[in-house]
Amino acid sequence: AAVSLSLLQTGRIDKSYPTVCGHTGPVLDIDWCPHNDQVIASGSEDCTVMVWQIPENGLTLSLTEPVVVLEGHSKRVGIVAWHPTARNVLLSAGCDNAIIIWNVGTGEALITLDDMHVDMIYNVSWNRNGSLICTASKDKKVRVIDPRKQEIVAEKEKTHEGARPMRAIFLADGNIFTTGFSRMSERQLALWNPKNMEEPIALHEMDTSNGVLLPFYDPDTNIIYLCGKGDSSIRYFEITDESPYVHYLNTFSSKEPQRGMGFMPKRGLDVNKCEIARFFKLHERKCEPIIMTVPRKSDLFQDDLYPDTAGPEAALEAEEWFEGKNADPLLISLKHGYIPGKNRDLKVVKKNILDNKPAANKKSDLMSAPKKAADASNPQNEAKLEEILRELRSIKDTISSQDERIAKLEQQVAKFAD
Repeated sequence: AAVSLSLLQTGRIDKSYPTVCGHTGPVLDIDWCPHNDQVIASGSEDCTVMVWQIPENGLTLSLTEPVVVLEGHSKRVGIVAWHPTARNVLLSAGCDNAIIIWNVGTGEALITLDDMHVDMIYNVSWNRNGSLICTASKDKKVRVIDPRKQEIVAEKEKTHEGARPMRAIFLADGNIFTTGFSRMSERQLALWNPKNMEEPIALHEMDTSNGVLLPFYDPDTNIIYLCGKGDSSIRYFEITDESPYVHYLNTFSSKEPQRGMGFMPKRGLDVNKCEIARFFKLHERKCEPIIMTVPRKSDLFQDDLYPDTAGPEAALEAEEWFEGKNADPLLISLKHGYIPGKNRDLKVVKKNILDNKPAANKKSDLMSAPKKAADASNPQNEAKLEEILRELRSIKDTISSQDERIAKLEQQVAKFAD
């Protein structure tokens, strides 16, 4: 179960507060949709991914019906990640070592990458325009994958030589930032160029704590915040083009260790207070906001702190991305703060009305099966056409009866007027 709260709601939550609860096992990961502030995806131990639409004014009753259930993994689903620029494209990764990319608008698995990872996937990251993904795995490899070509385009063995978990994320310039452990169990961070993964651009050793370092990245300021599991501090670094490439900036310290950490999207920050990051620190019994600001004497908008940032409008539709198109995020100015627009409801139109669902694309299928042109005589297409025609007839009948009703009402009004 998950709870959805307004940022204005603070303090202890009543035990009877409504939740989002539809999975039959624990929820392992959630991700808010970047293109719709009311939509959330969740992955669970029950092997499914569910997509939910939170009502515009928050939950008044517990939400038990997802908009769509995405079934395709054979083991628990520990990772969900929305595509950064294409509407309704969602990635999931499970303990079956498979990655599935879904068209949420049709409920279909359109890409399945199930032969690239031989061990547990620790994390998956899209690049800036969503044309590539990078993964960190228990086999100590970082892989760069073109999901539509279903190819590994670069990989690095023993990215970090230690046995403990790694993380890998794409930066805005296309380089990859990783965290992991040395052979001597020291925590490390590194910067890599996917075009040449032989040697890192930079490699820094941090300390000997054993908490996994979770990276949170702001592409607008090129700052990476490192939150260690079980640490009581957040360290942050600026990534630049000049040596040493990863520049230590500062450390935020507190007394209590963090059990987990959430990160507010850029457009949720208060630009009037020069807020550049907001974290939500999970304690045993509470969630604490941690706000990072840059002190400025002027009350004017600080252009250098807030370059145009990724807005809520998708640059591509799902079908365009699956067909091979790429697009950078559509940017918006935060000069007058972010004013949320009206979110459109997430509609899921299942394409396979006769339930003879084709298997999701696998590399072997793509190589052996040439695409057939749409065949109008196909029974499935005929059934679909018949269904559309029936719907059109029904709409026409409704319009006709409404026209008659309006005419009668107009006559009655005319009598009263006389």
